Order: sequence, then structure tokens, then C-alpha cells
Amino acid sequence: MSRRPARSLLPLLRRRGLHDSTTHRSFASVSVPPDGIPSTSSPWPPYTPPPTPPPPDPAETRWSASWSPASPPLPPFTAAQLRAAVSSIAASLLALPEPDPNPAPDLQAHSFPTLLAVSPLASLELLSLLRPRPRLGLAVFSFRRELSPAPTLDEFALAISLASRARDPAAAAALFADAATAHSPDQALYNALMAAYMHSGLLDSCLEAFHALERDPRCGPNVDSYNILISLFGRSLLVDHMEATLRSLDASGHPRTIGTYNAIIAGYLTAWMWDKMEAVFQEMLSGHIIPDTTTHLLMLRGYAHAGMIYKMEQAYERAYKHAGKVDNVHIRAMLGAYCKFDHVDRIQKIEELLQRLGPDDYRPWLYVLLIRVYAQEGLVEGMELRIAEALERNVIVTTVQVMRSIISSYFQCDAVDKLARFVRQAEEAGWKLCRSLYHCKMVMYGKHQRLEEMHGVLGEMECFKFDRTKKTFWIMHKAYVSCGRTTEANTILGMMWKHGFGLPHNVSFQ
Repeated sequence: MSRRPARSLLPLLRRRGLHDSTTHRSFASVSVPPDGIPSTSSPWPPYTPPPTPPPPDPAETRWSASWSPASPPLPPFTAAQLRAAVSSIAASLLALPEPDPNPAPDLQAHSFPTLLAVSPLASLELLSLLRPRPRLGLAVFSFRRELSPAPTLDEFALAISLASRARDPAAAAALFADAATAHSPDQALYNALMAAYMHSGLLDSCLEAFHALERDPRCGPNVDSYNILISLFGRSLLVDHMEATLRSLDASGHPRTIGTYNAIIAGYLTAWMWDKMEAVFQEMLSGHIIPDTTTHLLMLRGYAHAGMIYKMEQAYERAYKHAGKVDNVHIRAMLGAYCKFDHVDRIQKIEELLQRLGPDDYRPWLYVLLIRVYAQEGLVEGMELRIAEALERNVIVTTVQVMRSIISSYFQCDAVDKLARFVRQAEEAGWKLCRSLYHCKMVMYGKHQRLEEMHGVLGEMECFKFDRTKKTFWIMHKAYVSCGRTTEANTILGMMWKHGFGLPHNVSFQ
């Protein structure tokens, strides 16, 4: 599908009074946090469509030639219009095909160099909007570095955070080196590099960057620096180091932030230390730090893994009340908890949560858990529905426990034909097979006196390399005895003797 040619923004900017051929407007730089979260200190308010302005005065359509940095700031709608222009560029870039498109033609077509001349904040805003595709953002920053004015430290920090999202620590290190050559590194730049190493699991490199920050006489670690270290140690299951870093933070005089508590809770969650996780949460509640949505979601996930269903449901209610929604990752965590741990009305709660997932939001492990929980509850129709969905999506069950749960469900309902159909499906789909599948079929065929089909199961066992055991012969013997066919029953006893199994106690030839 072809795209409509992009319109140049230069005439629009001139009509709005945003561009002058001889004079450029400069904005004060803003801090961009290294973790890629938009800074709350940005002078731009959240974008809302501006009201229709009155017809512009022709005398005011251009900036005064005598404008200087000391002049009053532009009206609020001007920043909103600039942000809308950047959003248009971002939408065009995000529509480019993956994996590594060339953004230069779109940037030129949308007059990005002109926007950058109006304000360096255009670059910061554009890079922020490209976080979903970090490699595209890095390509845009590479193009931007060829333009004037030179990139600021904030732009380098944001570019390093894009490299972090792309899991490219080498690119992050190269950007840091370039920034250090052009500017004096600040805390934000060091923190961005540490975060890049943290997300890539490079513990030694992250520690080296932290120690370099400690040695830098121009700046030192702040609370974000310690939070990154705490998160790094938590991800690495180094709980002792994580707790030692927390003590170092307290000794440094920096107050703990919500990020500190979230990193500690996440570390204890990763280590499955539920008591300490909850103790930190209770400390937050009793202190001056108010839990945010991330906190409640972390607690939800921790309670789900620990099987604390009631507390998990409370955490869900708090998170939903705080944010208005709960993402699919945590919905799946709750579903896993309901499937693994017995709870009142768990099937009803599972059904309610499943309605919040789309067809593509399922995971293979979730299909397996759903099959098992429906089998355990004896709900054959629900179990078969999940089996059909798993087969349709080529999910392969590899655990004997799940297969035995399915067998038990069919056996309790005396559904031998459904069991036979399931066994054929499992054989064709490559699911984990076990001797119990075939033994159960033989028992149920014998119960219904369908002896020929019972004998046919022996051929199926041989086809899939399952040897006959003492239990195999014993099932057949009981089936013949129950039908009054003594001769065949004695023949089975002879076969047991021949295979070296001996005769069961209190059983003899008749």
C-alpha cells in the first residue's frame, strides 16, 4: 500500500509564527530520565487538541528580528502545535516496515531539520515517541547528529535509553563515550549507561559505571543510581548485595523513592522471598511513600506465584482502582494461580478473566494449565474446548501429569469413545504419550465388553514402543473373567507366566 506524500511543515510553521529565516527560538533543555520514562519536569503539558485560534494578525505572523533568549516564552498553544508536528513525524516513521528502515527520507519530507532549528526539544520529543521501536529511534538519532545544533546531554541520555531497550550495550557505551567527549557527563548520562547494562544483565559493566560515577568529581550517585544497582542485584538473585546497596543508599543521605521500594519488592519477588516482599510493602504503607500501580502489580504477581489467592485478589482490586485496568501479563499470572491452587469458585473466576484476553493473548503454558484445571474439576466439555484450542495453535503437552489428569476425567465420566478420540489426536499432535493412556482404554473397553477393541489397543502400544507389562495382562484377564470367557482368561494367565511375570495372588487356572 502506497503512502500519501508527506506535506512539508515549513509553511505551517511560518503561518504559526514558529519559524523565521533569520532568527531561531531556543528552549531550555529538560531532563530525560535514563529508564525511558517521560520526565515529569517537562515544560510541555500533556497534548490536548488546542482550541481554534482567532485569525492571526499579519504583523505577528513572524518573530521579531530583535528576539533574544531573554524574550518571554511563546504562548502555550505554540508548544502544542510543535508537539503535534513531531507526533506526525513519529506516526510516519512508525509506519515504516521493519526491521531496519532508513528514516532519512521521511525526516526530510516532514521538515524535521526545520523543527530542530525551531527547538531542540523536537528531537527529545521525537525520540521519546519512538521508544516502541528503539532501533528506529537510534537511526533517527544518527541522522539528527548530522544536524545543527549539536545534540545535548539529554538527547544522548535518551539515545542511550533506546540502546538499552534494543538490548545493545555496545551502542550504549559508544554513545556515552561520544557524549563524554562533547560534554561533561552528568548523573543522567551515567544512569542511562547503567540502566543499559542492567537490562542486558551485564553486572560487572554496570558496577564499573557506578564506580566511575562515584569517582567523577563533577557529580556523584543519586537515588536513581542506587535504584538501578538494587534492580540489577535483584534480577541476578543477589539478595545480599541488593540489601547492602539499600543500606548504602540510606547511609548516603538520599531519601528512598517509590522506585527504591519497587526495585526491592521486585528483587524479593524474583527470589521468591514472600515474607520479605510483604514486609517491604507494609513498610511503604506505614511510611510516607504511597504505592503506585507498579507496586500493586508487583504484589499481585508475587501473591499469585505464592498461591496467596485472597491477597492476590486484593492487589488486583487496588491496581485496577489505581490505573483503571490491569494488563494481560498480570491477568495471565492470576489465571496461573487459579489453575495451580485450589480455591472456591475458581472456574467461575477463570472464565471471567479469560473474557479479558484476546485470541492472541494466550500462551502455551496457559493452555496446558487450563486443560489440567478443567480435567481436575471433571468438566469434560470445558476440557475438550481447551484441548481443541491447544491443538489448533500447535501447542504440545509434554508432561505426564497433565495427560493423566485428562485420562482420569474421561474415566470418571465413562467416556471411552471420547478418550479413544483424544488418544488419536495426542498421537498425531506429538503430545506426551504414556502407558496409562492405553491401559485406561483397555479397562474401559473391557468394562463395556468391547473385547476386540481392547485387543486392538495392544497393537497401538507396540506402534509407540510401549511394552506389555504385568498390569497389561492383568487388565485383559479381568475383562475376560467379567465376560465369563474362562478359556481366554486362562490363556492370558499363561502369557503372564511365559513373560516371567508370575501369577497374581489368589489367582489360578480354571
